Amino acid sequence: MFNILKKDDSTPPQPSARPVPQHIAVIMDGNGRWAKKRGLPRTAGHKVGAETFRTIATYCKDIGVKYFTVYAFSTENWKRPAEEVNTLMNLFRRYLQEAIDTMAKDEIAVQVIGDLSVLAPDIQELVARCNAEASKRPEFSVATLCINYGGRDEIKNAVRAIAQEVQEGKLKPEDISEDTISQHLYTAHMPDPDFIIRPSGEIRTSNFLLWQSAYAEYYFTDVLWPDFKPADMDAAIDEFNRRNRRFGGV
Repeated sequence: MFNILKKDDSTPPQPSARPVPQHIAVIMDGNGRWAKKRGLPRTAGHKVGAETFRTIATYCKDIGVKYFTVYAFSTENWKRPAEEVNTLMNLFRRYLQEAIDTMAKDEIAVQVIGDLSVLAPDIQELVARCNAEASKRPEFSVATLCINYGGRDEIKNAVRAIAQEVQEGKLKPEDISEDTISQHLYTAHMPDPDFIIRPSGEIRTSNFLLWQSAYAEYYFTDVLWPDFKPADMDAAIDEFNRRNRRFGGV
């Protein structure tokens, strides 16, 4: 009934004449509530949410967004029921294999960031293959899955790595800058997000891209993630374009 490999066969839009953010990030929220409203198990919501990710990532590529990053599984999500966690891990397996097989055709470089050390070995292998393939495609739009990701955990790991370099005499404490920290984050190879979208009606950051979001614009909507359509992305981008980003200036 729910197929993560399903694609929208409609004619893709042409790149938009309006400005679009270079980097859009999304906290994919509302899958469980979407399923509950329909009398379905939460796992069904995650499967439809995965299809929505495919649709929106493709749409962002088509309208000229270079980076599209999603919060797919947080460091706190391990607390969820085992069945739900297992379903998510199997979705990652299927999607990563598909991404490896179709990346060249889809022109979307799919990569994964987060603390991957605790994932099952076969998922780690798929991630390594997917990231290696993505690194060969710098001209493609980039879709990033944050798996076992937490903003505080990411900063903690960066601080530990910097401390180790100081201890080894490779870095002086007085030479540590904001750029030093940024270069030790999972996102070192990416620009900070310009725009962060949170569907589902929740209004919080949930430990997502805490360092990187310092000057991001936030957008909150009541639309549940499985119901999020290209038209909803258009509405969000229109709102982004109405914002005046001053970055601390006048």
